[in-house]
Amino acid sequence: MTTTTVSPTRRELLPWSALLALGSAVFLTSLTETLPAGVLPQMTSSLGVSSGAAGQAVTVYAAGTALTAIPLAAATAGVRRKPLLLCATTVFLIANTLTAAAPGYAVLLCGRFLAGVAAGLAWAILAGYARRIASPGLEGRAIAIAMAGIPLALSLGVPAGTLIGQQIGWRASFAAVSVITLAVIGWIAFSVPAVSRPTTTVEEPKPTIRETLRVPGVGAVMVVVVTFVLGHTIIYAYIAPYLRDAGLATAVDAILLAFGIACLVSIWYTGRHIDGHLRGLALTAATLFTLATAAFAATTAQAVVWVAALVWGLGWGGTPTLLQTAAGHAGMRRGPAIADTAQALLVSLWNAAMALGGIIGGVLLQRLDITADAIAAAALGVLSLLVIALMRRHAFATENQDAP
Repeated sequence: MTTTTVSPTRRELLPWSALLALGSAVFLTSLTETLPAGVLPQMTSSLGVSSGAAGQAVTVYAAGTALTAIPLAAATAGVRRKPLLLCATTVFLIANTLTAAAPGYAVLLCGRFLAGVAAGLAWAILAGYARRIASPGLEGRAIAIAMAGIPLALSLGVPAGTLIGQQIGWRASFAAVSVITLAVIGWIAFSVPAVSRPTTTVEEPKPTIRETLRVPGVGAVMVVVVTFVLGHTIIYAYIAPYLRDAGLATAVDAILLAFGIACLVSIWYTGRHIDGHLRGLALTAATLFTLATAAFAATTAQAVVWVAALVWGLGWGGTPTLLQTAAGHAGMRRGPAIADTAQALLVSLWNAAMALGGIIGGVLLQRLDITADAIAAAALGVLSLLVIALMRRHAFATENQDAP
């Protein structure tokens, strides 16, 4: 009998095409989620609603994800991952097409909610999918590659969508997302390998949310998810009104491009160093975000705004990967079932924070002014930084202490 031996070099190769296809799905969800921030003035004018009301397009999307991610993850636990991902992406296509063709505000919100539901299902499996198709020891890098879809959406997708919205109309921006989605569906079908979801045995029943939160470190990670994402959304969802007040209304696409490029740099650096320096990277990300939003709160001087946007991108770009990796590490101390439940919980809390951020940001904008949004974001950044700094042992362990 002949035995085939896989060389160490071959074994360490990452499945790049599959990971990039997963990253393209992440790109779509992030782009659709944040695109209203770039075309908010056009949506406001076209739909005849206020900026705060138009901003709820972000809130409704996030609510759809937050409310359904955990129930859908539980209901589809026995479904094969690849068909499930293709199904979620197809629903995403339908939802964005509905948004682009919406005759009024109510239908638009329905389309956004449906897109959020599809994204919640996709997000609940994407990080685990990337982890399972990677070689042992390269899981963090695989997740970072898949999560690169987020900064790509911010650096390329949202500015491009903003430009399309300014030149043609916001509906054309969402129609373009639908066209991209068709290509992504084909890419996933062709290049992503089929994987099964690990099943629990009779001796190891599916863990509950309460049991998962009792695992040391998991709860602290979720606190940071809520505070960090809440702060980010409060300012990002209403960045167009902020830039208008700063005299940069015509530079929204350019500033979002600069922010997104900084995000790309951040996720590149995070991907290279996350497996050995999770804690240091998390502390740096929270610090940079806090400094940037504090600068937004302190002044609208255009030079400062440009620099703060770059610093913000450097702090935010790697954050999704950092938090998902931290949640996975904490959960894996009790096994893969806990880690999977922690990921589903993270998705729900992430999008609940986005929904709440859209609401809080809109209220602050309407009742006070845009500076109040920046102050609230900076305060939440401080809270995130404090939790990361204090949780040295389990949630954001010092290097070489975060192994099970």
